[in-house]
Amino acid sequence: MTLPQKRADLLIHPDWIVPVLPHGAVLKNYSIALSEGRISALLPRLKAEAIDAHETLELPGQALLPGLINCHGHAAMSLLRGYADDQPLMPWLEQHIWPAEQAHVSEAFVDDGTTLAIAEMIRSGTTTFSDMYFFPDVCAATAQKLGMRCQITFPIFDFPTAWGLDADDYIRKGLALRDDLKHSTLVTVVFGPHAPYTVSESNLVKVATLAAELDAPVQIHLHETAREVLQAAKQNKERPLDMLYRLGLLSPRTQCVHMTDLRDEDIALLAATGAHVVHCPQSNMKLASGACRVSSLLEEGVNIALGTDSAASNNDLNMFGEIQTAALLAKLQSSDASVLPAADALAMATINGARAMGLEDRVGSLEIGKQADLIAVDLSGPETQPLYHPLSQLVYACNGSQVTHSWIGGEPVMVQRQLTRIDLEALATRVSAWQQQISDNASRPQ
Repeated sequence: MTLPQKRADLLIHPDWIVPVLPHGAVLKNYSIALSEGRISALLPRLKAEAIDAHETLELPGQALLPGLINCHGHAAMSLLRGYADDQPLMPWLEQHIWPAEQAHVSEAFVDDGTTLAIAEMIRSGTTTFSDMYFFPDVCAATAQKLGMRCQITFPIFDFPTAWGLDADDYIRKGLALRDDLKHSTLVTVVFGPHAPYTVSESNLVKVATLAAELDAPVQIHLHETAREVLQAAKQNKERPLDMLYRLGLLSPRTQCVHMTDLRDEDIALLAATGAHVVHCPQSNMKLASGACRVSSLLEEGVNIALGTDSAASNNDLNMFGEIQTAALLAKLQSSDASVLPAADALAMATINGARAMGLEDRVGSLEIGKQADLIAVDLSGPETQPLYHPLSQLVYACNGSQVTHSWIGGEPVMVQRQLTRIDLEALATRVSAWQQQISDNASRPQ
């Protein structure tokens, strides 16, 4: 925590800094300096007075921490929030969501839905999100325009959709997008085979080969329900995780989303291969899909990140809610109140997410040289008082509305709860038009 320079673009004085690394640290009366989009100093406030800053920001009663990382979602599906609630996973998909998507998904749908998602995520503390959806080029363009950091996991299916014809077409378009964005400071593009039940073994082999050649991450829905795993075992004589391992698709580049049905052997395999788990507790609970064995995974050293899934199955993109739910569910599931303490839960939504995405050298903690992706959280309100332990308040008492400021790459995207790049009134008008169109279509006889 030395001072590498005497000048800074912005010097911030909060009451607490929660850097995430070192694990569990809470720094009181420390300051942080930002220069050219990066963290340039982290030091006691008295020493920070020597820095000549272009701008200084006082944040009394507030904690500064890394921006939260939402490791799995489908941003544009925010336009389907509340459209088909209280349904099990497969009926929800097959009878409601997929027909609605077939009728309405377009470039405009993805642009407006992604903008809505980004507005919600910024207002609740997220600065990086992962997205798997149609027209990923539109999502990427929207994120860049709004200054949001994201991982685009371009979708791959065996069958045609609004964005592609078959697996080869999805892969061709996805790799072209990856090439177009290779110099982007905000967007990374990775492989997104949807699931073992929507992508054939031969096409998964293609993904495994290309991902290894390009050293590119892969995100896939996996072991989302016990029924899915049982059906695969009956048809293929092996569990989906075992198939991925046989195909060479399990590695430190692999992000396994959901993982609600796990045996001890599965957990050992994840640990041995270095694959990551993306835990989506609220979506899994809402769809009654099951619960990930978080404590067992942690015991074996498996990296666990957090995701919200879509607003159509959550029904929000609030990572503070996801952090709290993950901590409480792990305690309930293990019958051990000491499992997943506050510092560990916060790490899942920050540095663990960065590790899963291969971005840990850039984001996920407040360290000198990293990108200046950070948020300020007001802990002075009645909802977070009295304050004994800032970490505990962040995890168990905050609901996202306490986030006051957000910076991504040093650029302010929210100041005093006001978004700097999104006109919420104009956005609300467009969202209302989509709601009316989707509702009208659903009410017509099929």
